[in-house]
Amino acid sequence: MTAMRLRRLALAAQGLLQAQPYGRGLAGSRKAINHIGYVQVDTISVVERAHHHILHSRVPDFEPGMTNQMLRDGDIFEYWTHAAAFLPIADFRFSLPYKHAIKSGQTHWFRHPDKKLMRELLARIESGGPLRSRDLETSTIQRAGWWDWKPAKKALEQLYMQGDLMISDREGFQKTYDLTERVLPSHINTQMPSIEEFAMHIIDQQLRCHGLVSLKGLTYQRRNPELRQAVKNRVNERLVQGELESVQVNSGEVFIVEAGALERPLPRLNNRLLILSPFDNSVIQRERLKALFQYDYQLECYVPAAKRQYGYFCLPLLYRGEFIGRMDCKAHRKTSHLEIKSLHLEKHSFDEDAVIAAFVDAIKQFGHFQQCVSVSLSSAPDHWLRAIPNQLTSVM
Repeated sequence: MTAMRLRRLALAAQGLLQAQPYGRGLAGSRKAINHIGYVQVDTISVVERAHHHILHSRVPDFEPGMTNQMLRDGDIFEYWTHAAAFLPIADFRFSLPYKHAIKSGQTHWFRHPDKKLMRELLARIESGGPLRSRDLETSTIQRAGWWDWKPAKKALEQLYMQGDLMISDREGFQKTYDLTERVLPSHINTQMPSIEEFAMHIIDQQLRCHGLVSLKGLTYQRRNPELRQAVKNRVNERLVQGELESVQVNSGEVFIVEAGALERPLPRLNNRLLILSPFDNSVIQRERLKALFQYDYQLECYVPAAKRQYGYFCLPLLYRGEFIGRMDCKAHRKTSHLEIKSLHLEKHSFDEDAVIAAFVDAIKQFGHFQQCVSVSLSSAPDHWLRAIPNQLTSVM
């Protein structure tokens, strides 16, 4: 079994090989998030934020306002996976175990939540309607004598994490909170899943959106030992029953696939180059990424400046089934300019001129997505600097 075929299986499952695997616009965005399982929400705004970038990579005609539209329409909800994320509303019941754990005393962020303040906040929302996070920041003792916004913000987040509140709307990173029963569509299943149901959901979801999975990856960042054991047991049962099969890659990592998945037709590779978010579902599990693609990737914005190798916010570059490099860039919104600070390439066997042409096409689309009308390239391999003018305004 060639590594390339395994990579194609993984990328096809992520919707990164086809031009429009889920359709276009708002309808395509709904289908995309239902398939890939979540879209990570992140505050970093060097380029367009992660939850928009991830959908842009898969859905033609996606616009950033569509995530909030889906949230308001009840197509998705916001909660925690391995990080803050938008999730399909159909998966709501699988958020309940963690909410129940938080409500029962498990710590997420705050060890000693102010339960009195939480009760007061909940009563305020119940009687007065939805509450924006900015309302806490602008309130004063004179206007609302029972709260100081920092403790109140913690209390609000605790109520959200334990499931009493949901986020009903967003304006950028200003959230609006309301009672769960007023936000959640009436047709949604709210029955607490058993540990076995949860384990089966995780396995099926991960196989659907990743194509091949490792035992460690199946429960990525889930620290529930009982759930991890249930997932392992269920995988082993399905391997014995022939529903799943295992395959070992050159790195020694063992992946699990559905029986027959490796013989199914896969989308052909094309010459499109994709500029991905560091938080993209396809790259967020760094160990899996390295084992499957031999691509060693680290997001260096959390690394001290003096120790960075590639740059503050490098974006992975995907071409013909391989991660061929990374690009450190910044969107200067006041001047509508996309600055490519540096471009680093991995060793690859592709025709360099073909890759450059694909990169220019990708930059044109990416710049438009950033609402930039000009782009500059400061540092790149010599051939790239000779082939691409320093100012790339012509492609915008």
